[in-house]
Amino acid sequence: MGKYVIGIDLGTQSLKGFLVDPNGKIVAEASHAHDYSAPHPNWAESKVSDYIVSFTSVINELVAKSGVAPEDIGTIGMDAINDSVIAADADGNALGDLCVIWMDRRAEAITDRIKATVDESHVFDVTGLNLDSTHTAAKMLWIKEERPDIFEKAKYILNVDSYMVYWMTGVAAVDYAQASASMLYNVAKMDWDPEMCALFGLDPALLGTLQKAENVVGTLKPDIAQRLHLTPNTKVIVGTGDEHSSCLGSGLVKSGMVCDITGTAEPVAATFNKPVFDKKGLVETHHSAHSGLWLIENPGFVSGGSTRWFIDNILRKPGYKEMNEIAMGETSFLGKVDPEAKETLVNYIAPKDVAIGSNGLTFLPCMGGAMTPTWNGKARGTFIGLTLSHGIGEMARAVFEGITFGLKDNVDRFAELGIDADTVRIVGGATKSPFWCQMKADALGKRLEATKSSEGAAIGAAMLASVAEGNFANLEEAAEVMVELGAIYEPDFSKKPEYDEAYARYLECYTTLEPFFNKYYKA
Repeated sequence: MGKYVIGIDLGTQSLKGFLVDPNGKIVAEASHAHDYSAPHPNWAESKVSDYIVSFTSVINELVAKSGVAPEDIGTIGMDAINDSVIAADADGNALGDLCVIWMDRRAEAITDRIKATVDESHVFDVTGLNLDSTHTAAKMLWIKEERPDIFEKAKYILNVDSYMVYWMTGVAAVDYAQASASMLYNVAKMDWDPEMCALFGLDPALLGTLQKAENVVGTLKPDIAQRLHLTPNTKVIVGTGDEHSSCLGSGLVKSGMVCDITGTAEPVAATFNKPVFDKKGLVETHHSAHSGLWLIENPGFVSGGSTRWFIDNILRKPGYKEMNEIAMGETSFLGKVDPEAKETLVNYIAPKDVAIGSNGLTFLPCMGGAMTPTWNGKARGTFIGLTLSHGIGEMARAVFEGITFGLKDNVDRFAELGIDADTVRIVGGATKSPFWCQMKADALGKRLEATKSSEGAAIGAAMLASVAEGNFANLEEAAEVMVELGAIYEPDFSKKPEYDEAYARYLECYTTLEPFFNKYYKA
């Protein structure tokens, strides 16, 4: 039997970690918050130094809490946000302290320019991806063109998980799953594609070596080991992206399974034993972090980011629990209102018994552009159908419904492509809301299985580390022990016609407004 392992999930707004014993049991957990900024419309970036602080804090806390001797901790596995890039110098420093993150669309003009020079269907045939500014190739080219002060010093431009591994070990590596989300990778040949690299003006030497997610790349550099309160003998694996790790942590280790990954974004993914290509371009073709599977997925619309926006700007920060209660019609919310004005406002903002369909109100969750029902960086988050009779309850429910319909777009598309699962696994923050999970089951007409832990990505990272450490023979064996299911939500088919009607309205609203978005907005 091997040693303890650490699984780390570096997310958009926090970093979570688990210390796991050789039998797959979590013995300690820790988290540390960080955040991102949006300095311009449709820009989103983070400070890499904040990631380092979060990472160091969580590792130190895990060691201190557990009482496990550092020499008994064998391997670190980590995942991090997808579609995000960091330029690093030869010493492992993050240049400009800059990470351009997944929801950023500053490279939209670059992709528009490239679209004029190449057949987009050819890019899709080679990479399995849509030619879109959210993917890392476009962001790397933006750094090259707009931040030459950074690009000229860069030895590597890496995904966040790859950068953290490079910072720890001095080795730059990327797993096949993360590489397959770059637009620089040939999804059939499983290698960097010279033609795509040339299209984006990028040298493959910048990208790191390709390896399996569970491969050990090296051990901790002595100064990093000291900083983390670990030994220099601690092994570090390649790791993967948070979407791919969440799939592992929800038990997607067999072909034909579907997962709803809920966080700031909401990727929707299905595993399959062969590549599946969606000519409509709603879902893309990736490798799974499980080397024997493919991951067919939509990389995620702004889901938790939409609820967070609603809580911060409409509810003015009562919290996620209150948003659920308001949407269910279980509580009133008067917010920061002048006490003398309450009598005149209460009829508008106190929720009624909010019906399916939010009494005709529709929300499009395009707060960072659209990834569903089409990919469009110019799309905008929108409420449609507001009247004086609508209150905060209808608005809250409309947000939940709009996000649910984004999930339905993708699950329905999987079925059209031949991946028609009866059950959808759900992992992440939304598992804490029985109301929302039941809504999803009813709208999809499918059984929903929530993972017991909402931190599926950190569990997935720990699974990879456990396999690398030799504690389990493979990911299937690790999943049997480490993935636990929680609540099960059976669909109420009597409600599906009402959801279908509201969904049709959502689709028509988006289709009608898309030309307007294209005319008046830039990504």
